[in-house]
Amino acid sequence: MSLRQTLREKQFESRRFEYDDETEYVVDLGPSANGTVDVVDNTAIIVGDKEQYEIEIPHDAQVFMNNNVLTIEVEE
Repeated sequence: MSLRQTLREKQFESRRFEYDDETEYVVDLGPSANGTVDVVDNTAIIVGDKEQYEIEIPHDAQVFMNNNVLTIEVEE
């Protein structure tokens, strides 16, 4: 399953941006989510609105959160 399909399955509205050397997935959790993200092996563990989600990510992905905006960068 693709990363975009996985995000949809978890009920995340995401935007996808394609660049020459990477693809970026961006999810806005909203102002009240108080979100955090941790990465363990190939799994991103996202906590927001007192919910926890686990998303399989590619091994070369960079994952970070800033102001409740989750960004997943995947090298092409």
